[in-house]
Amino acid sequence: VEKLAQQLLDLYAKREITSRSPYQEPSLLSENVASSFQYEETPDQVQALGEIYKDLERTEPMDRLLCGDVGFGKTEVALRTMVRAIEQGYQAVLLAPTTILAYQHFQNFSARLKDLPIQVVFLSRLQTEKQQYMALEKIRTGNADFVVSTHRLFSSDVQFKNLGLLVIDD
Repeated sequence: VEKLAQQLLDLYAKREITSRSPYQEPSLLSENVASSFQYEETPDQVQALGEIYKDLERTEPMDRLLCGDVGFGKTEVALRTMVRAIEQGYQAVLLAPTTILAYQHFQNFSARLKDLPIQVVFLSRLQTEKQQYMALEKIRTGNADFVVSTHRLFSSDVQFKNLGLLVIDD
């Protein structure tokens, strides 16, 4: 217990002295994604996005938990937040707990972002070796802006060029 407590203290001490460049204002890319949403935002979505955007404008790393029932728009909030990271020149990742959910997210995000200059990549252990190699190469070189993955993401061969945001969908 003491060892775990010390590790947590060390981690939080490092977080206290860590800083990053604050995000700039949303661009046309964010506006296009927001306008392509086929529903009206709920007050909770508007509030969550506002709070997240304020976090992104600070110099401290963001660490946020977004809770809500199934079907209440958390994925939309995640998508818009990931696009904000991409606007800043970062890569963004959505980690899903199952291959089926990850692939559904990949299909939905790919369709939603198809007309925008965002490269969406899927990574799963159930892909062929060639598919995984191609995805890994895009991630490593920065040609993948938006990565949707399973826990395959934690393998030692996954190397990001400029990872800026990790979203865990659990």
